[in-house]
Amino acid sequence: MFGRVKSLDAILATAEKKSLHRSLGAFQLTMLGVGAVIGTGIFVLTAEAAQKAGPGMMLSFVIAGFVCAVAALCYAEMAAMVPVSGSAYTYSYAVMGELVAWMVGWALILEYAIAAGAVSVGWSGYMIGFVQNTFHVTVPLELVRGPFDGGLINLPAMAIAAVITVLLVLGTKESATVNAVLVAIKIAALSLFVALTLPVIRSGQFTPFAPLGFNGISGAAASIFFAYVGFDAVSTAAEETKNPQRNMPIGLIGSLGICTVFYMLVAAGVIGTVGAQPMFGPGHATLDPGTPALSQACALIHDNAVVCSKEALAWTLRSVGYPFAGWVVGAAAIFALPSVILMMMFGQTRIFFVMSRDGLLPEFFSKVHPKFRTPHVITILTGIFVALFAAFFPVGLLADVSNSGTLFAFAAVSIAVMVLRQTDPARHRPFHTPAVWVIAPISIAGCLYLFYSLSATTIELFIAWALIGLVVYYSYSRSRSHVGRGLSEVHEIDSDVPPSSVPPIL
Repeated sequence: MFGRVKSLDAILATAEKKSLHRSLGAFQLTMLGVGAVIGTGIFVLTAEAAQKAGPGMMLSFVIAGFVCAVAALCYAEMAAMVPVSGSAYTYSYAVMGELVAWMVGWALILEYAIAAGAVSVGWSGYMIGFVQNTFHVTVPLELVRGPFDGGLINLPAMAIAAVITVLLVLGTKESATVNAVLVAIKIAALSLFVALTLPVIRSGQFTPFAPLGFNGISGAAASIFFAYVGFDAVSTAAEETKNPQRNMPIGLIGSLGICTVFYMLVAAGVIGTVGAQPMFGPGHATLDPGTPALSQACALIHDNAVVCSKEALAWTLRSVGYPFAGWVVGAAAIFALPSVILMMMFGQTRIFFVMSRDGLLPEFFSKVHPKFRTPHVITILTGIFVALFAAFFPVGLLADVSNSGTLFAFAAVSIAVMVLRQTDPARHRPFHTPAVWVIAPISIAGCLYLFYSLSATTIELFIAWALIGLVVYYSYSRSRSHVGRGLSEVHEIDSDVPPSSVPPIL
């Protein structure tokens, strides 16, 4: 089970023979992390968290941020020591063997593709709110919400996923400057929100603080975790980083710190101005986010509550007398969220590419377009699945399913750090996880805690996905693995490398 281990030296040698251009510094990596993290999580899932925890979502942000912080410290050691593409998949392959690596890679597929779908749904909510409030038109709910959320199909979410897929196939060249501008727009929008809401906070809005008890806070933390997970995408850019031993830890931890400050301030602004008490059904029954029951309850009050909004921050500003500021925040979300979808889908193709490079997936998946020089086959397949996820499922469910894959990968990295300290203590570590025998177990326990705080449906979906992964591994991947066939080092030509002209810096 754990016998097939690809040595770190072999991994680094393979990466050198098929390396990507190193062009990203500490600032670009931090901007990558901030750009990936600040997205649907804070712009949309604030409403989901309010329905699960009420004002207690402030504590949910703290819990989720803490788990991410300890996981980031483990990630930083591995990313600096093994600066290659593949993220948690590569680290697991080097430490715990092929089967664990395959399951981690399989979970990362779940993370990136489902996350891209969640962000697409979040973008759709802001776009529809923007259109309705700017042009004073009513868009039929049946065409902008999936069947679980009181509609039939989410056409805008499908459309943005299709557009991003086309851009990735064409190989649109984006610069670090463009990314920095988009990140600045998101930070400016959140800063505007904080500046306008904090002065008018009313302390009474924070009572009752935990209307659904600590279980509600835990459930919200498991969902809110989605608002932080983009930081691990920084590690997928390790092969394109200058001086990764220094810059990877800075990018990982720096981006997480910046985002945590904003999240706490934004959450306080929402709760203190318009309130964040959950909606209840008949007999004070708890209503789950993203369900027809909640949609019906919201319709009775004409969606006049933050938990009913698909564009929570813009709705909050309009509700407290700042309609133009709400318009600006909505426009910022519409403009900036597609870059997060692009980054998630790009990260998905990178994971597929590295797994294909190891023989665990067909080489067909990393086939490169002769004209555009992009891995068009897997990009199109990913785009189709993302569009379907976005069309039919609510943002909360997609975020939770994505979180399940992410938490599994984070726990695997935390285990890998401890194992490698024992099996290869002499290896050079540019960044040491402080108090690793304390931090790593806390990270693992935190990931397990959040995983079991997810809904039963989400956990069942993850288990089903994992079982499918095991079937694929034993029926296909195990017999074709390069390591299993004794090919510890693969001499590939450069023609099938996903080009760095589509950098994951958005």
